[in-house]
Amino acid sequence: MKVAVLGAGAMGTGIGQIAVQNGCHVVYYDSFPGATDRSKASIEKIFNRLAEKGKITSQQKEEMLGRMQWSADIDAVSGADLVVEAVIEDLDVKKDLFAKVEPLLRSDAWLCTNTSSLSIAALSSGLTHPERFGGLHFFNPAPLMPLVEVVPGVKTGDDFTETMEALMLEWGKVPVVAKDTPGFIVNKVARPFYSEAIKLYEEGVASVAEIDAAVKSIGFRMGPFELTDLIGHDVNYTVTETVWSQFFYDPRFRPSITQKRLKEAGLFGRKTGRGFYNYASGMDAAVVAQEEVEIDPLLSEKIVERILCLIINEALDAVWQGIASPENVDLAMTKGVNYPKGPIQWGREMGWDQVLGTLKRCHKHYGDDRYRPCPLLRHLNTGNAELGEGQLTDNFMV
Repeated sequence: MKVAVLGAGAMGTGIGQIAVQNGCHVVYYDSFPGATDRSKASIEKIFNRLAEKGKITSQQKEEMLGRMQWSADIDAVSGADLVVEAVIEDLDVKKDLFAKVEPLLRSDAWLCTNTSSLSIAALSSGLTHPERFGGLHFFNPAPLMPLVEVVPGVKTGDDFTETMEALMLEWGKVPVVAKDTPGFIVNKVARPFYSEAIKLYEEGVASVAEIDAAVKSIGFRMGPFELTDLIGHDVNYTVTETVWSQFFYDPRFRPSITQKRLKEAGLFGRKTGRGFYNYASGMDAAVVAQEEVEIDPLLSEKIVERILCLIINEALDAVWQGIASPENVDLAMTKGVNYPKGPIQWGREMGWDQVLGTLKRCHKHYGDDRYRPCPLLRHLNTGNAELGEGQLTDNFMV
């Protein structure tokens, strides 16, 4: 199988690595000066390290490198069975690239996008074979993170989902099917993890380090500020803004002025040396700052409750809107962003009444629709419905 990867940045390089390690021939296309050289050097370094650790043999390393090609010539993608695009999150840039690539492909080739937040329908609008197109969203770093969101669009053929699910399983990934809605599963459900933490900080409830420490105390590997600094505010803020605008400026997804100012100032986080934390003293600055704080246990509990209840509400909304099944929502959040528990499971354990009560108190206090409870949460609190495996056991109408 020949796999062509459009874009030889960190994500594209990782996707190609997965493919070649599963027996595929891989060609990278990137016209940006120096991109292919950096990608090749990165792959060689990774394979050398794997060989040194005994994860692969020297023969396997050479064999895999022999099945990889890097090119600045777009014709190199010709003959590919599967094309995965992983370039900048810009609708026009992606559509222009697809217009150049599709004529080089056979009519039975699959064309996929790794977009994290753009519309699959919009991206497919200029294609000759939109039925062969859909989302295949990997998570960074792609070789290590197990989750892949498989996202068919309104013009995508029925066999796309089944084919991609089977292929991802062959590649050792965990595929979950998501509806073509802004942010799909993970980037929709995860928004409150960042936005509510920032709001708590803006209100002066606690410091950046205190909020991160509180969140990590319940099993999260990284706090929201630590994580956004790692992702980069240029990336994280842009995704937030995209999801917000595509959901018609729903207050639940409203971006933060604080994060916008960091982006405008070029303070993207670890990669620029400063974000919410200052990394002049080292890349462990966030962890050091968290270890130095002493937060009141009751305050920590309230911080966690507020953030967690909004995440649970968003997860239920994903189920209510038919974006994904309850088990796929939980699978996506545990396998895609390493949540210690799925938010649906967390909601069951906390009790739907506690989640609803917290949201109602915040909604009454702030008068802000970001806290409005999902209709499914309200319905679950009536005791007339339960979340079963794969579906809501009792649909409802008003």
